Amino acid sequence: MKLNTNSNVYTIVYATVMVVIVALLLAVVSSALRPKQAANVELDRKKQVLSSLNIDLKGVNADELYGRLISEQELNGKQVFVATLEDGAVKYIIPMQGAGLWGAIWGYIALDDDKNTIYGTYFNHDSETPGLGGEITTAYFQNRFTGKHLLGEEGYSVEIVKGEAEGEQVQAISGATITSKGVETMINTTLADYKPFLESMSEEAAGEEASQEEAMAATEQNVEPVTEEAEQ
Repeated sequence: MKLNTNSNVYTIVYATVMVVIVALLLAVVSSALRPKQAANVELDRKKQVLSSLNIDLKGVNADELYGRLISEQELNGKQVFVATLEDGAVKYIIPMQGAGLWGAIWGYIALDDDKNTIYGTYFNHDSETPGLGGEITTAYFQNRFTGKHLLGEEGYSVEIVKGEAEGEQVQAISGATITSKGVETMINTTLADYKPFLESMSEEAAGEEASQEEAMAATEQNVEPVTEEAEQ
């Protein structure tokens, strides 16, 4: 029996068979590529963490470097990346998520071992405007945070302002105030969640300072004053 290739039944059957075949092929390809895709996503995450440490990753094996420098920990119920740099300096890296003008923004903030001084930052986005909000990914914006301190009179926070920044303030991106404020909100919301972790270092530092003051006071008490007769 000869098939009528011009019939509606033939067209429907042919289209159905082709759709099933293509779907099966796509499923097989997707399944085969899934491990590689997952590995690429994980590698990109590691690169982002390393970038917050101001590390130039050009020509560097990021996976090997990450394994050598970074320890993933959970402190006070929160994820923290602890980095031990080549010179022995310890940095704490905190992951962040927030919202910009058009979509999600995220990043990492690296702190010195005092958990107060910003060592570096990394920001990225889904759909911010190139040349405006998209500038949060640039080094010139991210470097504005370096050296700023989190702890102020009102607690742990970062303030991003239009125009010239003063003191601990950070200058916003010109023409992208909403995205800049989105970065500020993202950072400060994260810092609020990590407050117990940040305060733990403040308590330790205060304890060490008090111990040093007590030791100095005790030393002064034990030192006999030198009189003029003794000098003679």
